[in-house]
Amino acid sequence: MTTTDIPHEPRNRRSWLREHSELGVCVLLLALGALVLTDALTMDVDLTQRGPIGPKTVPIAVGTGLLVVAVLLAVDVLRGGRGEAEGGEDIDLSEPADWRTVLLLAGVFLMTAVLIEPAGFPIAGALLFWGAAYALGSRHFDRDPLIAAALSVVTYEVFNNLLGVPLPGGPLMGVL
Repeated sequence: MTTTDIPHEPRNRRSWLREHSELGVCVLLLALGALVLTDALTMDVDLTQRGPIGPKTVPIAVGTGLLVVAVLLAVDVLRGGRGEAEGGEDIDLSEPADWRTVLLLAGVFLMTAVLIEPAGFPIAGALLFWGAAYALGSRHFDRDPLIAAALSVVTYEVFNNLLGVPLPGGPLMGVL
């Protein structure tokens, strides 16, 4: 047996992993599904809080769905299925990422997380919506803050009053 007859194990393993890279998505979905199911099944639910369906139903359905999708995708990948290339996108994949927009959006989300308790959702939400619109390219300084404020107040009212999900009102608690 010559050295050319010996298979190169690391190269074959790397090429197999490269050809089956979608299995990484399967592992991620599997882990996420297991996390959601574990969290849902260990949830402490008082019998007086239960409605006709209960608070565990949706997380159990989502976790189970994630596990099923992970297994079906893994089976498809192992049978030779491949995802299609993103040919229909309107973006040029050779262009570098727009880090300014990414950092602006990250800053807006961080600011919202910091301000939501002391300022309340209506103010923090308005800043979130306006900041996201600005980061994504809108430059209507007269219109955008008004739309953001209206959207934030409507969102607050729907969640707080119609759905019964309490959101922090902040200094506007007595006004809204």
